[in-house]
Amino acid sequence: MLNELYHSLDPVAFSWGPITIYWYGLAYIVGSILTAIVMYRTQRRWKLGVSLEDLVTVVTGVVLGLIVGARLFYVVFYGAGYYLENPLEIFALNHGGMSFHGGLVGGIVGGALVCRLYRLSVWTIADLAVIGAPAALFLGRCANFVNGELWGKPTDLPWGVVFESGGDIARHPSQLYEALLEGVVLFCIMQVLSRRTPIPPQGTFMGVFVAWYGVARILVEFVRVPDAQLGYLFGGVITMGQLLSLPLVVIGVALIAYAQRADRPQRAYIEE
Repeated sequence: MLNELYHSLDPVAFSWGPITIYWYGLAYIVGSILTAIVMYRTQRRWKLGVSLEDLVTVVTGVVLGLIVGARLFYVVFYGAGYYLENPLEIFALNHGGMSFHGGLVGGIVGGALVCRLYRLSVWTIADLAVIGAPAALFLGRCANFVNGELWGKPTDLPWGVVFESGGDIARHPSQLYEALLEGVVLFCIMQVLSRRTPIPPQGTFMGVFVAWYGVARILVEFVRVPDAQLGYLFGGVITMGQLLSLPLVVIGVALIAYAQRADRPQRAYIEE
């Protein structure tokens, strides 16, 4: 069924004259909007009083930082020297090549800069952002599936998919595994946690998000084919995705422990 679905999809959402819109680009746009909506609804439920204008500005800063960080991390950790020989390709985003880990770092930096400018609490805004972020991750991984990229190892399971760039063999639709774990499951966890009374202290949601993503990515990488230019590292025992995800698990657990110890209540704005 998934194989038939994949072959019925087109990476191009629609085109009009010289303008071509891809599902991957729409995933970024719609994902950002959904994240902002979830952030706004959550802060209203928490009675924080953050204005919609401030949230939109923060999300814009996060998205810009995400794009820059995702591209830079891919160039540095996945480029394998290619971009040193072809520096102009760094700016060719339409050729693909984005790293979630870099996007996370860049998004945090971009969001933190906006928060400082508007005197918003970085910790609370970060918690709000990761409550909505799984929706964007889900759409992004679905777009990876439509593009036929980041596929998995060969499989004889009934939901195996023959990807055009993966040879004439059925493979794990690892993009959808990640969409499920990083998107659906994590979104449900965040929604349940955000409705707890009292509200979990600052940093709790960021810790859960980072730790869960790290675990989910490590697990899926066991059935996902690593980038061809890198292959397996350290004698074929680990992928770059797993190597970059291991610190996330540690950082996430540390953030949760720190949040519980500090026990700082959620607040929107920094007091003068």
